[in-house]
Amino acid sequence: MTLPHIAVLSLGGTISSTRSGSGPGVTPTLTGEMLVESVPEIAEVAEVSAAAFRQLPSPEITIDDLVELAAEISHRVDEGAAGVVVTQGTDTIEESSFVLDLLLDLDAPVVVTGAMRNPTLPGADGPANLLASVQVAASEAARGLGAVVVLNDEIHAARYVRKTHTQSTATFKSPPVGPLGWVSEGTPRVAVRLVERHHVDLPAGSQDQPVALLAGALGDDGRLFPAVKELGYTGLVVEATGGGHMPSATVGPLADLAGEIPVVLASRTGSGEVLRRTYGFPGSETDLLSRGLIAAGPLDGRKARLLLSLLLRSGAKKDEISRTFDRWLR
Repeated sequence: MTLPHIAVLSLGGTISSTRSGSGPGVTPTLTGEMLVESVPEIAEVAEVSAAAFRQLPSPEITIDDLVELAAEISHRVDEGAAGVVVTQGTDTIEESSFVLDLLLDLDAPVVVTGAMRNPTLPGADGPANLLASVQVAASEAARGLGAVVVLNDEIHAARYVRKTHTQSTATFKSPPVGPLGWVSEGTPRVAVRLVERHHVDLPAGSQDQPVALLAGALGDDGRLFPAVKELGYTGLVVEATGGGHMPSATVGPLADLAGEIPVVLASRTGSGEVLRRTYGFPGSETDLLSRGLIAAGPLDGRKARLLLSLLLRSGAKKDEISRTFDRWLR
């Protein structure tokens, strides 16, 4: 039987980190080819072509890197790859996978994976995660899901997945929906499919649009907000408390800023959606939205920031940005 062709593109991260030299700690050194060669069971699942796309700790990955990566993934699929696996550090995997999900409009599975324990540690989870990811990428069941994250034998939608623990191999969760599926005895099982996928088209040569992310807190007086535009940011996402609430002292600065650049209101809780019509005190969600802020819906601050940045990069204006965020509630 002919095996499917899967492309593996490595970006670095814990899964590829080993000790080099006499310095402390580990750094990304293993290439994509080396990662695949370390898991011989992959040859029973797919014919794999592997390449090192970047070799970075995951906090160093930029949106520009991901725009280039999305183009490379599309190229690999056009050339015949049945699916693509991306390996990277777990610190920003929820963000990278979300950007890829927005930029790619493919039926072919795109799987992002990594590891919590580097290859020098007992019980390193990278090989198992890589094998499971190739199994998902080669599976007909995973077609049409968009970008997914596969770790610990669970399949998570890029839209919802979050890293929730600094060290646990079970760190990735997807509030409020849970995993889309799992891998059992080498077979991917998909139990849930999202109702709608979302896509952002970027014009050729589009430029990065920096968006700030600030969190609200008890006693916040809003003095940082006027500096956002002055520092060159083209948008702001504010992670408010609870259902979308900020101290009253911040209302004026936020309203002024929303008159100049898009300001998106998210929640710092990490689950649920921003309220729209429940509370009416100064700094409540109804107050802030009436002053021009845009509700992030179910997106957390990190993902709202990425969506806003891509929309600005696409040339979208405030009304279109607002409508796009509203569509996430359908």
